Amino acid sequence: MEQHKRTATCGELRAADAGRHVILNGWVHRNRDHGGVHFINLRDRYGITQAVIDEGAPRELTDIADELKFEFVVAVEGVVRARPPEMVNTEMETGEIEVAAQSIHILTRSETPPFMVDERSDAREDLRLKYRYLDLRSFSMQRKIKLRHDVTFRVREYLHREGFYEIETPTMIRSTPEGARDFLVPSRTHRGAFYALPQSPQLYKQILMVSGFDRYFQIAHCFRDEDARGDRQPEHTQIDIEMSFVGKDDVFTLVEGMFTHVFSHTIDRTLETPFVRLAYDDALNRYGSDKPDLRFDLELRDFGSFAADSDFKVFTGVLESGGAVKALVVPGAAEYSRKQISDLEETAKTYGAKGLAWMKLTDAGLDGGVSKFFASRAAEVSRTLGAVPGDLLLFVADAWTTACTALGAVRARLGRELGLIDPSEFRFAWIVDFPLFEWNEDKQGWDASHHMFTMPQEAYLSSMESDPGSVKGDLYDLVCNGVELASGSVRIHDPEIQRRIFSIVGFPEDEAERRFGFLLESFRYGAPPHGGIAPGLDRLVMLMAGESTIREVIAFPKNTVGICPMDDSPSAVDPAQLEELGIRIVEPAPDE
Repeated sequence: MEQHKRTATCGELRAADAGRHVILNGWVHRNRDHGGVHFINLRDRYGITQAVIDEGAPRELTDIADELKFEFVVAVEGVVRARPPEMVNTEMETGEIEVAAQSIHILTRSETPPFMVDERSDAREDLRLKYRYLDLRSFSMQRKIKLRHDVTFRVREYLHREGFYEIETPTMIRSTPEGARDFLVPSRTHRGAFYALPQSPQLYKQILMVSGFDRYFQIAHCFRDEDARGDRQPEHTQIDIEMSFVGKDDVFTLVEGMFTHVFSHTIDRTLETPFVRLAYDDALNRYGSDKPDLRFDLELRDFGSFAADSDFKVFTGVLESGGAVKALVVPGAAEYSRKQISDLEETAKTYGAKGLAWMKLTDAGLDGGVSKFFASRAAEVSRTLGAVPGDLLLFVADAWTTACTALGAVRARLGRELGLIDPSEFRFAWIVDFPLFEWNEDKQGWDASHHMFTMPQEAYLSSMESDPGSVKGDLYDLVCNGVELASGSVRIHDPEIQRRIFSIVGFPEDEAERRFGFLLESFRYGAPPHGGIAPGLDRLVMLMAGESTIREVIAFPKNTVGICPMDDSPSAVDPAQLEELGIRIVEPAPDE
């Protein structure tokens, strides 16, 4: 290999290099024979360079050129020459030159690939994942993996500058309840005992605060045994951050500065700061989501005052039972057909709504759907909702949360369908003032809506036990373009407040001691006030790359059912390994 080692990459040569003797290494991207003149496009991760075998070249050279197939790995030795002006390829960065080949050496041969390696593969995703090493050769994937590297580098650069230490926490830990199932690792030397893979470094980063490392971060690999989907994987990566002696405003300022630094140095985008702040209740009420897409302006409206005075019993019945009637004005959509409206109704039903009422505003007044119940008040409805002739009016009547989220899902769909979204835009928002507790119908008790280590807002400390449902937590999410990018909170550092939280959610003290004893004990030795956040690296890069699934920005992801088609994991293991671990596989019953 030494004599064939590259002296230039396939993306660096320009007209100024004319006359230079070079050796290129790469994959055969194209091979064309034009009447005795061979044009060979050679590709590596830096770009493509065209090598030429001129007419009249030695037979041994043309014979090798005839043998070259897609994805052969070769070394091409030759001289750089400028292309004639009329032959310059402006679509290639190296398009003003070519390499006059003097020798070609085949380093390895390739079988016929199952799909073409090109700018972006058009193969099915399952095929792309099975042959991921081929898919990763495409320039689209190469750019996205580079973007991921650049983002990670800039995160480290910024946090280092801000005085943070990067500290690794364990990968094999004690199993603790954090909302999803743990992946368990059996211990060979301690039969019957298991490690867990961390869902997050939550407890360890808090202990680092107790240890006096007041500014910690980690590019942390995290594991959750849950169903995969577009923005989730069994394993994911987060930018884990924790700080001592801070409040949420300090966390917001840090993250806004970090994102501004990352965006400007990776994709040359300037972000507007400070980011918008929305209370959780306000976000649901106006946008029907706690991760609203703010790139378009459709807002939900309250229609209760009109509904209460109407003869439409579906609306009045919901209001009498304490529910709400929410409205959405869709500009210029009065031309929507009944079928299109039925499709929107199915979206609303997916999110719990019993139906989707509608009417259209025309020059003559309200028309269609439920318009007969409100026709006499058309002008007032139009004025209050801000509707004009040509608009479509949509309504969901249900419990307040269901009415908001169902109509919010319709809003999100319409934003895409009507082309209201600028895909190049990034709109960030902090969602704050989340409920600290949520009611669990199954167990008839309260659960922590985030996790049990979130600090209640100070105003609610005296009423936590008497009215848990009203308590707001000092927790926050960062959302962008309808995607939750980060979640965090100010943590509990007072053992007494922690005990009260455990009591409210029905978590026994002895169980708390068994699960979290090492954290609780550390708090007895002087825990500083602290808080943090964990932006998802996969989701961040996904948004920056303009993709809709994190599988597009992870080198070796699992598919939608948690399987890696490339290496066929998860897989069965040798019975001897199970014997060593003292594990027996119980086969499922036939009807399971």
